[in-house]
Amino acid sequence: MKLDKRLLAQAGNIKLYLGLTVGLGLASALVIIGQAHFLSEIIDRVFLKPGSGEIAGAILILLGLIVGRAGLGWGSEAAANRAAAHVKLVLREKLFGHLTQLGPTYTRRERSGELSNLLTEGVESLDPYFSQYIPQIFLTMLVPTSVLIVVFATDFLSGIVLLVTAPIITFFMILIGLKTKAVSQQQWSVLGQMSAHFLDVLQGLTTLKLFGRSQRQEETVRRISDRYRITTLKVLRIAFLSALVMELGATLSTAIVAVEIGLRLLHNQIEFQPALFVLLLAPEFYLPLRSLGSRFHASTSAGAASADIFKILETKPPVAPAALRPLPAANNFIIRFEQVEYSYPDEQDQSRPALRDVSFKVLPGQKVAIVGPSGAGKSTIFQLLLRFIAPDNGAISLVACNDSEKALGWQDLSAQQWRELIAWVPQSPYLFNTSVAENIRLGRPEATLEEVMAAAQQAHAHEFIMELPQGYATVIGERGTRLSGGQAQRLSLARAFLKDAPVLLLDEPTSNLDPETERLVLDATEKLAQGRTVLLIAHRPATIERADRVIHLENGRVSATRQRGIA
Repeated sequence: MKLDKRLLAQAGNIKLYLGLTVGLGLASALVIIGQAHFLSEIIDRVFLKPGSGEIAGAILILLGLIVGRAGLGWGSEAAANRAAAHVKLVLREKLFGHLTQLGPTYTRRERSGELSNLLTEGVESLDPYFSQYIPQIFLTMLVPTSVLIVVFATDFLSGIVLLVTAPIITFFMILIGLKTKAVSQQQWSVLGQMSAHFLDVLQGLTTLKLFGRSQRQEETVRRISDRYRITTLKVLRIAFLSALVMELGATLSTAIVAVEIGLRLLHNQIEFQPALFVLLLAPEFYLPLRSLGSRFHASTSAGAASADIFKILETKPPVAPAALRPLPAANNFIIRFEQVEYSYPDEQDQSRPALRDVSFKVLPGQKVAIVGPSGAGKSTIFQLLLRFIAPDNGAISLVACNDSEKALGWQDLSAQQWRELIAWVPQSPYLFNTSVAENIRLGRPEATLEEVMAAAQQAHAHEFIMELPQGYATVIGERGTRLSGGQAQRLSLARAFLKDAPVLLLDEPTSNLDPETERLVLDATEKLAQGRTVLLIAHRPATIERADRVIHLENGRVSATRQRGIA
C-alpha cells in the first residue's frame, strides 16, 4: 500500500512517533528475552538445583523486567496512538483545504454524503493502520529476528525448527489477506453509497413526503442497509477464519518445538534451563506474526479509503494559485471579458463547450443583466468571475479606475484577494445552523453587531429579524429551515451590504418570491447596486427592466446587446 509513503512525506514528525513506537516495541521484546532467561534460571535453581545459590536477586530482576515490560508496552501504544492522531489531523486539514481549492465545480459532481463519509469514517479508518499495522510490520521483522538469534545461540536445533515453521504462518496470512482486501473494498464502496443515499433522502424528505414517495425510499434504505450488513459479516467471517488459522499455526509450531525439546530432554541431550528458556521464547517468536495478521484485518478499510482520499488530493485545482500582492486603493472597478472560452469535461474526459469567444465590459455604476435560455453559459460566467474555474482561452480582468487604470488579471491576485473585491448574492443562498448575526457576518467576520444591524436594515431584513424569538441571536437551522425564501434572500443581501465590495454579482435574487417580497428585495438590490459595478443573471421582467444594459447569451455566445430603453 502506498498510503504510508505519501503521508510520511507530508505529516512531519510522524516518523518520530513511529520510530518511538518501534523502538519501545523492540525494547519490550528484549525485556521478554531477559524475563524468560531469569524465569528459567529461577525454576532450575529452585526445583532441580536447590542450594546452588541465592535467588533473591534474580527474583527482584525478574519483577523489575515485568514492570519494565508493562511500561514499555504502554509507551509504545501511546506513541502509536499519537502518530495515528497526527496523521488524521494533517490529512483532514489537507483534504478540507484541497476541497476548498477545488471549489463547487468539483463538489457538485460528487455526492456530498460520500464526501462527508470520506472526511469522517474514511480518515478515521487510518487509525488502526498507523497505530497498529505499520508499527507491527517493523516489529514482525525485528522481534522474531532477535528471538531467533538468541535461540540459535542457546540451542541450534530449536532455532532450525523456528526458522522452518515461520514461513508456514506467513503463507496462510498472505492467502487470507488477499481475500480480505477484496471484501474490504466492497464494504467501503457500499458504505459510501449508503452514506450518500441517506443524506440525499434526509435532505429531500419533505419533498418525498409531499409527493408520497417516502415509502419507496424506505425500501431502498432497507435494501442498501442489508447489503452493507451482508458485506460487513463477510469481512468478520474472514477475520475470524484468519484468527483461527494464525492461532492454529502458532500453536502447532510451538507444539513441535515443545515435543522436540521434550524428547531431547528425556534422552539427556539438552539441559533443563536452556530447554525451558527456549520453550518460553517459542510463543514470543510467533506472537508478532499472529499480531500482524489480526492487525492487518483491523486496517483493511484504510486501503479502500486511501484510494478515494488520494484521488481527491491528487486532483489539480481548476485555478492555479497566484502571487500575493497588495490590493489597489481604487473603489471602482471595470469587469472585462476578452474572447473568453471555457469547456466542461464530461465523464468520458471529453470537452463540452460552455462559452465561446465571449467579450464584454461592465463599467462602474453600471448594472448589466445577462439573459438567455438554460445552458447558455450564464452561470459559467459567474463561476469564472468567482474563480471557481479558470478560462481555457481569453482573459478576465478587473480594471482599477484610478489614474493609470491598472488591469488586474488572474496572475496578479490570489483567489482570496480577488474575491475580496466581489460580493455575490446567489439565487439560493446557503444559511448555516447558527445565529442570524453570524450568518450575516459571513460577509465580514470582524464586523460589530451594530454594523450587522445596519446592513440588515439596508436589506429590509431588520424588521423580521426582530420578530424572531431571540432577534439577531436566534439560531435559524441548517439551510435556514426557520425562514422563508424571501427572508433567506434578504439575509444574503445583508451579507453583501456588510461586505461593501466594489463589484457585485447577483444571480436572479427575486426568483421564487411573492410580489411583496420581490418588491422589498428589488428595492434593497437598487440600494446595494449604487456606486458599484453590477453584473446580474436575470429571468424575470422586473429585474431586466432595471438593468442599464442587457447581454443575450445563446449556445455560449453573445448573440445580442441592447441598452435600456432601446429594443
